[in-house]
Amino acid sequence: MTTEDPEHIWNAVQQELRQAVPADMYDIWLAPLRLLDLEGDRLLVEAPQELRGWIADRFARVLQASAAAVLGEHITVDVRAASASARPKRTAAEARASERVTDLEPEPHGLNPKFTFDQFVIGDSNRFAHAAALAVAELPGQAYNPLFIYGPPGVGKTHLLHSIGNYVLAFGAGLSVRYTTVETFTNQFLAALQRGDMDRFKGRYRHSDVLLIDDVQFLASKAKTEEEFFHTFNALHDTGSQLVLTSDRLPRDLSALEDRLRERFEAGLVTAIAAPDVSTRLTVLRKRAQHDGVELADDGVLPLLADRVPHNVRALEGALIRVVAFASLTGRPVTAELASEVLADLYPVGSPRPGTSALTVESIQELTAEAFGVTREDLVSPSRAARVAWPRQVAMYLAREHTSETLPAIGERFGGRNHTTVLHAHKRTAERVATDPEASDIVRRLTERLTAGGSLRHD
Repeated sequence: MTTEDPEHIWNAVQQELRQAVPADMYDIWLAPLRLLDLEGDRLLVEAPQELRGWIADRFARVLQASAAAVLGEHITVDVRAASASARPKRTAAEARASERVTDLEPEPHGLNPKFTFDQFVIGDSNRFAHAAALAVAELPGQAYNPLFIYGPPGVGKTHLLHSIGNYVLAFGAGLSVRYTTVETFTNQFLAALQRGDMDRFKGRYRHSDVLLIDDVQFLASKAKTEEEFFHTFNALHDTGSQLVLTSDRLPRDLSALEDRLRERFEAGLVTAIAAPDVSTRLTVLRKRAQHDGVELADDGVLPLLADRVPHNVRALEGALIRVVAFASLTGRPVTAELASEVLADLYPVGSPRPGTSALTVESIQELTAEAFGVTREDLVSPSRAARVAWPRQVAMYLAREHTSETLPAIGERFGGRNHTTVLHAHKRTAERVATDPEASDIVRRLTERLTAGGSLRHD
């Protein structure tokens, strides 16, 4: 085919490019390219001066593949910058591309600078996930793409996402990074639809070198958002950008998502994070205490916390903060005795360990309903009456604290409510327990009898 007219060859390459990337991406980035020459095994392509570096970095692989499809595997593509004198007037496509670069520069990356690999405590439960995340941070788009990290809430998935992003910002030679949650992605997508501003929305996400997405399980039952996410995923993956995703379950267990999206999640590396073991929990507490300058009156405080809060790093750090705050407000030293007293209502002695609890959401509903003098049917009903609303919130709180069920799964068992309702119930119950002695006593007694497996009838 090398004997054919160069312009005919370039038209064929352009057709391959159109099929390889989404139409809007082609129009913005690849339509401005011009054929300079075909010299033996080299295809010389001209790009606008201000876009040359971006196009050469981001689209090298797709350019090479498209040229090889037309000219054979021996061909190489060389992208050169157009001289200012040779191209005095930009085309509309070039102007749009240049504006996209300008628009992207001030976009916030959404990263928390406190979450780094240095601050991440490594243990047997997360060692492989940490190693995979670090490999991705060191070689974005080359090590594992996509990287899919799954595990229960509060075990470090989000910390690893931010660690990857902060590492790339520090050592990635100018690569762009964006962190977001599926909830934020959804809200911005819907807002863009309402404003008729989809081009800017697509530019925000599809022009990132590293895209970090938290909580992809919440894409379920959001058909339009899932469709847009699918195309965003493809656009980034096809141009060699790195994708890292987190979820509370395996891709194959995200049954509400389309098969084509689950298959893409599984195409890279899937790795788990489990609840931290006791040595990891102790290290987390020591690191937090050292960072916050906490003065411990005896050596039993941290082991007691590590024993009482076995399954969630966020809850573990929260327990330490709660004990220190109580000590500060009462003027008492931070001792194991004080810690046991402060945690008695939420984490009593004998709380079940991960994998050993026989409690289910349904059993918690039954026992909580019995204690409040209502029925389990009341708790799962649409009723918002005060006599039902408070027991329902308590039952949701206990289900989150004492089962391994995810937030969506808990909500589903309470009449098909969503995860935000469960989060709200948990927050409201925790606040009420902290300020209302009667509420604290109710939750404490329920917790004790749940963990003891006994009846919840009033004595």
